[in-house]
Amino acid sequence: MTSIRQIDQASREQINAIIIRQGYTLQMVVRGESVDLGSADGYYACENDQVVGVITYRLLGKEMEILSLDSFLENKGIGTALLNKAVGRAKEAGMEKIKLITTNDNLPALRFYQKRGFDLARLYCNALDQARKIKPEIPLTGMDGIPLKHEIELEMIL
Repeated sequence: MTSIRQIDQASREQINAIIIRQGYTLQMVVRGESVDLGSADGYYACENDQVVGVITYRLLGKEMEILSLDSFLENKGIGTALLNKAVGRAKEAGMEKIKLITTNDNLPALRFYQKRGFDLARLYCNALDQARKIKPEIPLTGMDGIPLKHEIELEMIL
């Protein structure tokens, strides 16, 4: 049975270590802004006291921005459960919209979010050129050998 828990001070160090272990850093660049995942709000999913997924977000005015979503056991509903928990949080907080940014190579994310009610909203052409000025380790090539160039914004109006 999967349980969803809020990231809190007691779990923060463990969640940050998991994010790093997944091959990420705690620094994310979104639309030219450096964002610290290590202090972002969010939830994590557990099965038998093992973390099997994490979602992070931030609240900006009347918008929730999802920063990251990772499921470590694919096709088990973990990503959907985490997303649903965040959507519930956004509604409770009176948010009007949930948005997120992904990159042009991340076809699984584009498929996942559109199937769950998100729409393509904006294309930021060549945004990764700017992001590499802040975080030079961003690779030139992404998933499936696709050149990593653009940011795509998806949104769900609440």
